[in-house]
Amino acid sequence: MTSPCDPSLAPAGDVSAALMLVDSRLQAIYEGHTGADADAQALTRQLLESLGRGGARDVLDGMCTLIYVYVCWLREVAEDHGKEIVAFLIPSLVETMRMMPRAFPAPTIPTATALVLAAATDLSPSLWRTQYGGWTAQEMIPLEATAVLLAERINRMTDDHDFAARLVTQLLADVDADS
Repeated sequence: MTSPCDPSLAPAGDVSAALMLVDSRLQAIYEGHTGADADAQALTRQLLESLGRGGARDVLDGMCTLIYVYVCWLREVAEDHGKEIVAFLIPSLVETMRMMPRAFPAPTIPTATALVLAAATDLSPSLWRTQYGGWTAQEMIPLEATAVLLAERINRMTDDHDFAARLVTQLLADVDADS
């Protein structure tokens, strides 16, 4: 029986825009800019407003797709080392989130963790979350931060600041080639 949260049923969303947001955030972090950047926030807000409600939803779905792709890659790495993905990923992710109370206020950690757990159990993070109602404004920052944390972990594991972005762009190129 197919789950209603099966990834094949989920919209991929605007993965390119989501990747741009995640990668620009990571590059800022790598350059030592860890505080809120008013200019970057204004550009992000302008981008999302220019996309309209449907476009913003596509970016949200794209962010969930990134989470799914990153967790799938991390699952392969964990399995290659004889580890279970949930035990390999979730405890350190929660610990990291707890150290970042502005990005992850305590009430948002269960949702952020559950998005990762959904992907780790081969469910669509987007469809999993949607079954509980609409996304809230308070969940947008933790959603993006979760994707950033996963991408940064991949980059750190590979010792390559651009690996996670290349992983996704290669997948997008493969999809385009197959179309």
